[in-house]
Amino acid sequence: MQLSDFDYELPPEQIAQTPIEPRDASRLLVLNRADGTLEHTHFNQIGEYLRPGDVLVLNQTRVIPARLVGQKAETGGKVEFLLLHPRDPRTWHGLIGGKGVTVGTRLVFDEMAAEVIEVGEQAERVLQFDRPLDDVLDELGQVPLPPYIHEPLDDPERYQTVYARDSGSAAAPTAGLHFTGDLLLALKSAGVKLAFCTLHVGLDTFQPVAEATIEDHKMHSERIWLDDHNARIINEAKLGGGRVIAVGTTSVRVLETAALKSAGIEDPYADRGDFCPWRPVIAVEGSTDLFIRPGYSFRVVDGLITNFHLPKSTLLMLVSAFATRAMILSAYAQARDAGYRFYSFGDAMFIR
Repeated sequence: MQLSDFDYELPPEQIAQTPIEPRDASRLLVLNRADGTLEHTHFNQIGEYLRPGDVLVLNQTRVIPARLVGQKAETGGKVEFLLLHPRDPRTWHGLIGGKGVTVGTRLVFDEMAAEVIEVGEQAERVLQFDRPLDDVLDELGQVPLPPYIHEPLDDPERYQTVYARDSGSAAAPTAGLHFTGDLLLALKSAGVKLAFCTLHVGLDTFQPVAEATIEDHKMHSERIWLDDHNARIINEAKLGGGRVIAVGTTSVRVLETAALKSAGIEDPYADRGDFCPWRPVIAVEGSTDLFIRPGYSFRVVDGLITNFHLPKSTLLMLVSAFATRAMILSAYAQARDAGYRFYSFGDAMFIR
């Protein structure tokens, strides 16, 4: 398929600049995959579309203050560095903002110095800092907001989910931003189960798809965890007739990676005569570069709570694989015409 197949028009004023209060007051567009019908409601009514025995799978990653602002030690030229993932406590892979930042360039971030030791594709760099970042990162860094958000964020916790636990992301799993603690407790009281996984959001959130043919795009690896306890919750819910509802595309990728590993499948797009429509998940710890696009067969996910995604993004391709491209683009057009707010701080969809 072509990258242009995943383009759509959006007025800039519909890109949400600030989070809504309270979190669950956002609008919710419910898409029924069986017939393409849409319902308009609000997120605090999500429980009306869930059943006892269903399991919500939430990504409990926590955004780190990954944006560092500094200067070149030699010239004083301004630079920014977005931390993506560590190789060790002093060495970080990330994205640089600034010109002429080559191997050997010394950078200064307040009282912390670093040297560029590798240059990757486009803005990718590897920096080695003079000392470990962990103890000073909270004072040194800033929470990185997406580039399409231009308003300052008064409370950095509004770019964290209420259940964020595992520090390591460069961006929030934004579908989870709609949940409040009270809403999660109410869903549990109604018989909906909760399970947790971790995917630390990394490079592919910031790097656009450059290839005209999407099958040529290569996903970068992102770190994931799903432990035995949460895998058991998911499998028991599925065996008991409940639905597995992924909260966000990151949770989808963890779940589907765990199911593929359980089945010993290395190429999910290969023609398999022994394909089984459901695979149990197993505990995983490591990384995933799973690229879900139209043509992918889902092994475990039955429903998806998600935000509205950028044109030509891998996230839009994933939701187009879960429904269909035509169905998703039609739903997006109707959401746009109905005045929904888009992207990270925007409204939500439930695709069932």
